[in-house]
Amino acid sequence: MTEADTCRELVTPKLVEAGWGNAPHVIGEQRTFTNGRIIVTAGRVRRGKQKRADYLLYYRRDYPLAVVEAKELGLPAETGVQQAKDYAEVLGLKFAYATNGHRIIEIDYTTGSEREVDRFATPAELWQRLTAATALPDPVEPHLLEPFNLVSGKVPRYYQQIAINRVIEAILLGQKRVLATLATGTGKTCVAFQLCWKLWNSRWTNSPGANLDARSAPEGGAPGMARINRTGEYRRPKILFLADRNILVDDPMARMFAPFGDARHKIAGGDVSQSRDMYFGIYQALSTANEDVFRQYRHDFFDLIIIDECHRGSSRDDSNWRTVLDYFEPAVQFGMTATPLREESRDSYEYFGNPVYTYSLRQGIEDGFLAPYRVHRVITTVDAAGWRPSKDELDRFGRPVPDDEYQTKDFERVVALRSRTQAIARHLSDFLKGTDRFAKTIVFCVDQEHAAEVRQELVNLNSDLVQQYPDYVCRVTADEAAIGLTHLAHFQDVDKPTPVILTTSQLLTTGVDVEMVKNVVLARVVGSRSEFKQIIGRGTRLKVDYGKEYFNIIDFTGTATRHFADPDFDGDPARIEEVTVDDAGAILDSVIEIPSDVKETAADYTAETVDDECGQGEILTEPPEEPRKFYVDGGEVEVIGHLVYDLDTDGKKLQVVRYTEYSGRAVRTLYPNRDALQSAWANPDTRAEVLRELTERGISFDELAASTDQPEADPFDLLCHLAWNAPLLTRRQRAEQAKKATQDMFGQYGDTAREILRLLLDKYIERGILQFSALSELMKVQPFDRFGSPSEIATRHFGGIKGLKDAVSRLQTAIYQ
Repeated sequence: MTEADTCRELVTPKLVEAGWGNAPHVIGEQRTFTNGRIIVTAGRVRRGKQKRADYLLYYRRDYPLAVVEAKELGLPAETGVQQAKDYAEVLGLKFAYATNGHRIIEIDYTTGSEREVDRFATPAELWQRLTAATALPDPVEPHLLEPFNLVSGKVPRYYQQIAINRVIEAILLGQKRVLATLATGTGKTCVAFQLCWKLWNSRWTNSPGANLDARSAPEGGAPGMARINRTGEYRRPKILFLADRNILVDDPMARMFAPFGDARHKIAGGDVSQSRDMYFGIYQALSTANEDVFRQYRHDFFDLIIIDECHRGSSRDDSNWRTVLDYFEPAVQFGMTATPLREESRDSYEYFGNPVYTYSLRQGIEDGFLAPYRVHRVITTVDAAGWRPSKDELDRFGRPVPDDEYQTKDFERVVALRSRTQAIARHLSDFLKGTDRFAKTIVFCVDQEHAAEVRQELVNLNSDLVQQYPDYVCRVTADEAAIGLTHLAHFQDVDKPTPVILTTSQLLTTGVDVEMVKNVVLARVVGSRSEFKQIIGRGTRLKVDYGKEYFNIIDFTGTATRHFADPDFDGDPARIEEVTVDDAGAILDSVIEIPSDVKETAADYTAETVDDECGQGEILTEPPEEPRKFYVDGGEVEVIGHLVYDLDTDGKKLQVVRYTEYSGRAVRTLYPNRDALQSAWANPDTRAEVLRELTERGISFDELAASTDQPEADPFDLLCHLAWNAPLLTRRQRAEQAKKATQDMFGQYGDTAREILRLLLDKYIERGILQFSALSELMKVQPFDRFGSPSEIATRHFGGIKGLKDAVSRLQTAIYQ
């Protein structure tokens, strides 16, 4: 029996017998829960293997309890144990089963046991075990099992479901502060919405035993929030969605939280309506310079407060914003962030506690929900060697420039070099011209003034497109206000071609959902790892149907190199392409390198994180009253290096010097010697597995042929040459050997059959062996179509399909003898 037969005839009936499959206890068969990692090789994109469970057992529609891994009847049940455990741990499940249809092995994480059992546990049994182990108080079912809102048609992904359920469990257990860490682009807003929906729809309220209405308040006591409303029903909870920027609350309120309808209200302009359920607000509107608006609400008014991007503002011990959270201390406070801070005065964990769930950037890329990325380290002359003013040099306004050695961290903060800004803009323009001039690009600058200068240089360098599209390059900073937000809205619209390039300093570092960003440009040093992860998060969203499958980080400051060298960073780059350019920016030479430890001068740079916009929005033409920095307009700056880092298929650094050496090493890890590879390669059936293993390691034969300048070499010989320094043979040489070896072998066939086999050898010389894997398709095209259809060729000249396959298999064996 095959695995499918075993499932259909043995496993499914036993699950049904245990009570699964009868509403509401659903059986989910062949449930895929990841998309498969996106792998980019030689400019081509493919998906890695998806994770798929044979069975998921649901206690309710949206609440899985167990995973079942089935193996075919002829295999031991133990064969599926490890996979069942792996899937259970990824999915956050406490129960797993491995079975071959007859024997059943149960893994129970609540007791730590693994044992063979006679039958599958019933839904009620597993639910009772789970609730007993977690010590969840009654009533738990109405809140934890409340269905998701699926009006949008989007079902929460597996990790979002885990996060939602973990947060609800923590709330039901009485935890007052809860933290969830999810990488940028993985849908924190979706988690917040579904969490609110489940609690709102199930009429959960915070600390119901302590709730009093005005009529039953104790003498002299302040009335609290009533659990029962005036119609005798349990009231719905009051929820506040809190952030520090309007864009972080306006977009969720209008889009994701739309199903709440009229229950929504934004606290702004002093409007403190208290008749709604779902509130949205920013700290600045709740606590203005003139009054504390938040104090117009009772301190126990809200049952739940959701703090988006909680690593900022409210994490500071001395923050004015912290007073808002302290005032609403009775409420459950749920913090969401992609980058929790672990600093002495800004510790997210100290305030919220350890995360109840973490989903990292690396995991998101591995699962195929986030875009992988390539990092370009671009080095200018002044960034490599530093810059020192000449003797008595004056800046733009006639001020003497202090004699000092200025490094990357000083540029645009202490001294502004116009020639460096021009070199950066020129290199970025050339990069876009060589790739895609309409690829959405965000340039992060030091301050608003720097963003204005970079924008002006880019406009001048792309005047041909600016003539047609006046908004091709725009600046979006705090100074632009409504105009900038309009540019941003158009930039976010996947159907609008422009703006293409936005320059900014701090405004777009977080909370901006732009799915089509293909280039994230760093023109300023980013000292904070959390801010760096927020910035690169602008590009991690996928939009495969629009051609966005990966993105570039173009780094002019060494920021990316330094953070990727940090062992705690969870998304390492791998491949490095070093490009040498001439004075005009043209590429002279290209060498692919992958160092074992990435270290540069820039790795030692440090800079204070800038929390607010700094610098004025205009390009200065008159001396400022208070000199912020020195403006040097002369001199020349060139790009002298361009390094490109790629993530490998494991999301780790490649530990070799060149791509060809990496490929050779990968082959040697799979096969101990040339004979082992030849044995697997010569057999068409096992060759498919070889190709799969190589592809998963990012090895492309086209790229190898181009790297070695051997376009006529057979892929097998190319691999052997790189792995064991074996001599190279061309496909023509192998075909000639095969013709000699098969003269006697194919004597049993008629003239037409031998001609077909000779034509197959010609096809091999022309296009290689890989086309033989689709033999039926190959036989439909010239020159084989003149002999009839594939089935007619097989029947008339080879005695049937099996005879044709045997002949072609023997031919391939002869090619690789």
